[in-house]
Amino acid sequence: MPIWLYDMSALHAALLLVLFVEVFSLAGLFCARRYLLPRLHHGEGMNEAVSGTVQAIGVFYGITVGLIAVAVWNTNSNASDRVSKEATSIAVLYRDISSYPSPRREQLRKSLRDYTVYVINEAWPAQRQGLIIPLTQRGTKLMDEFQAELYAFEPLNQGQIAMHSETLRAYNNLLENRRLRIDAVDHGLSGTMWAVIWVGAAISIGVAYLYRIADAWLHATLIFLMAGFLALVLFMITINDKPFYGTASVSPQPYQLILEKLIDVSQ
Repeated sequence: MPIWLYDMSALHAALLLVLFVEVFSLAGLFCARRYLLPRLHHGEGMNEAVSGTVQAIGVFYGITVGLIAVAVWNTNSNASDRVSKEATSIAVLYRDISSYPSPRREQLRKSLRDYTVYVINEAWPAQRQGLIIPLTQRGTKLMDEFQAELYAFEPLNQGQIAMHSETLRAYNNLLENRRLRIDAVDHGLSGTMWAVIWVGAAISIGVAYLYRIADAWLHATLIFLMAGFLALVLFMITINDKPFYGTASVSPQPYQLILEKLIDVSQ
């Protein structure tokens, strides 16, 4: 789906997608009734045959789209989970470095705070636009600075060795969760899957054009309802396919809570 669609509000994106599908569906119906149906020889039982085809296609398409919808919903849920895990990793690491001697403690705290602020103020706007390179460059630099400061520490006793080992484990956990979040930013359905979804929708609606219904308004109403339902399902798939994109993306609130309730409070 085009990236500009995610920049719109969820309501406006839904209305635009529904309007797009409805207009093309009704335009297709108009063309079919005007140019195609008069050329067909509808015999007795033709509507029953069309109805059976519509039902068969609807069942297979419904199963396909249903499985895709479940998959993208899981993608959205996993994205929220990754955000929570990274924020939790920051909190755990911040508490671990609080046991380091001064002035290294203050330097490590500052570096971790800078990274948290960066995620909220810089990484999230970049994610919402699908900008991967700006998303990784600044964050990688901040992590490298933190790592250099952390690895320069030399424990002097068994207590500090245990503390340092636990801190290194927490730091590696943060790196892992950060990498998972960044990798998830650009993940989504492939072009092939989107082609299956759109072609399947076109076929599902197109077959319904073949009904022999004398009342054009009734025929249009049926197509309108079918197209509207399909458009809503397509919107649900679209909005959940890219959970870090656009105005309806996953919120950076877990990082904000860590910053406000833990980091800034202990400064």
